[in-house]
Amino acid sequence: MSRQIKIGNLTLGGGAPVRVQSMTNTDTMDTRATVEQALRMVEAGCELVRITAPDVKAAENLGRIKEELLKRGCEVPLVADIHFNPKAAEVAATLVEKVRVNPGNYTDRNTGKLEFTEREYNDELKRIGERMASLIDICKRHHTAMRIGTNHGSLSERIMSRYGNSPEGMAQSAIEFARVCEEQDYHDLVFSMKASNVKVMVDSTRLFVSKMHAMGMDYPIHLGVTEAGDGMQGRLKSAAGIGALLLDGIGDTIRVSLTEDPEKEMPIAYDILQAVGARITQPEYIACPSCGRTQYDIQKALQEIKAKTVHLVGVKIGVMGCIVNGPGEMADADYGYVGSGHGKITLYKGKEVVKRDIDQKDAVEELVKLIENDRL
Repeated sequence: MSRQIKIGNLTLGGGAPVRVQSMTNTDTMDTRATVEQALRMVEAGCELVRITAPDVKAAENLGRIKEELLKRGCEVPLVADIHFNPKAAEVAATLVEKVRVNPGNYTDRNTGKLEFTEREYNDELKRIGERMASLIDICKRHHTAMRIGTNHGSLSERIMSRYGNSPEGMAQSAIEFARVCEEQDYHDLVFSMKASNVKVMVDSTRLFVSKMHAMGMDYPIHLGVTEAGDGMQGRLKSAAGIGALLLDGIGDTIRVSLTEDPEKEMPIAYDILQAVGARITQPEYIACPSCGRTQYDIQKALQEIKAKTVHLVGVKIGVMGCIVNGPGEMADADYGYVGSGHGKITLYKGKEVVKRDIDQKDAVEELVKLIENDRL
């Protein structure tokens, strides 16, 4: 289990629910558009709103965005997304609850060096610590959290020279920044290994967590497949990468990165969390695909059952075609709706039969009554 940190009024890690976040895609200088989009995201379930701050002006405007959100009754923590501009990070850290920085942006860039001696390698690490000292000091004074976000494809020349553009390089880059922060007694950290390649994202995250634990560190982990795309592909890539790590017990906050309106990311995020059992926010339906043994309209029945039980958070309902495999395969369901003959349904509570051979036209209502009576 990771350590728990505070991001404004939100707890992250240490047994807290896996938090869902997303990022605005408006112009940060357009306060009204950014606020309106943030409110739509929060309405959809977003618990952390990230906003880009490409320069100092944009970083300063985060304060106005924060003020307007508070006026609208929205206390969602804000995260400043920083690229290339350390001064913007320092300004943002005084105004919002968290900043995200890329290790590659605090290193020597475009030197053209292909090889580094041990001394040159360590000298750059020392310079990184010096460059980050001001930001770390501001974060400590303002109780601002920081995400160290390593991206595949933006590793420093120093890391590339030793590890290549690899999961090992990504993990090592983040470990070095963890050491820099710990040396300056700063621990409100979150780490992420982002890649558009699902395997690289999963491998680098597992490797980083292994290295971190070996060093006695226990920082929270942010999960996401970056540039996942849109539609089904974006959803499947996100589910594959994020889901695999959550099943490993890794992950304290997630972002599903879709090339769509950001508020569309939250339903997918919660679906992923529900599927792996990390966070239960809706009912669960265990339904068979049916076969020639099914003698009732299972597709229609499933849709009717879902429509009438959508409010029953955490309840597991099995909808099965027949008694051959049904009762066994829905063994962990709270309730079961199982075909038992032509147009006939048997209802279960757990593994016990409650009613046999109900006519299909009455069975859905009977199931709903059974569940509701138990919840009185």
